[in-house]
Amino acid sequence: MDGNTIRLLIFISVFVLMLILEIFFPRHSTVDSKPRRLGIHLGLSGLNTLLLKFVFGAAAVGAAKNFEIKGWGLLNMLDWNNVLEFFLVIIILDLSIYLQHIIVHKVPLFWRFHVVHHSDLDLDASSGLRFHPVEILASMLYKVGIIFLLGPAPIAVLLFEAVLNGMAIFSHSNVALPVKVDHFFRNLIVTPDMHRIHHSVEVDETNSNYGFNLSIWDRFFGTYKKEALKEQPKIVIGIDVFRSPNELTFYNLLMMPKNYGKLTYVT
Repeated sequence: MDGNTIRLLIFISVFVLMLILEIFFPRHSTVDSKPRRLGIHLGLSGLNTLLLKFVFGAAAVGAAKNFEIKGWGLLNMLDWNNVLEFFLVIIILDLSIYLQHIIVHKVPLFWRFHVVHHSDLDLDASSGLRFHPVEILASMLYKVGIIFLLGPAPIAVLLFEAVLNGMAIFSHSNVALPVKVDHFFRNLIVTPDMHRIHHSVEVDETNSNYGFNLSIWDRFFGTYKKEALKEQPKIVIGIDVFRSPNELTFYNLLMMPKNYGKLTYVT
């Protein structure tokens, strides 16, 4: 079984599990049609997967294999303990994704594309698939650049990608974890309640809780917000424009960076 198959199986397992749990243990009431949104998000995911395959081929893991063969990257030049190197790669890649997330919020051009993700009126497992193709391609280019500089072992990149995919589904899910359980786990990882604050319509809440996997980065860099202004079930999800489901069709999401360009995002 190759790496891509393993990643796909992990993704499907987590995705289906979260969809089922959302039915029985929802944390937040829905505004938009879940089947409609699911169809749009799966369509975006399919389009993004095809574009990544066409542009990057084997993408991050393939890049790591190629750089390893050529001996490129810092870790390929150093003879470090494999276990130490493995955990160092996971931590550095996760920090890189955290920093990238801040960048796409703070740079107006990048925000125009990332706003597609934040325009969702609800937040559930399928929201983890809602990204504009341009952002997905730019994100992979950024990731390949980090891998080029770092020179990580392909197996470490494979594990990181698998965890990243699974955590994207979990952290966006509309699952009601017991409060004590949520607060316990968010000492280490990003939980649904923690990430839901990031998707609040309130700008100061949107500009917090940037983490994808580890929650330590938000705490260390001062971007952590423990509670929203409103209780979790009452948080208004989305952005202050595009508040109607009719504005959020598949085509309109692809055109959103252009349509949003005339608006000003206050940071």
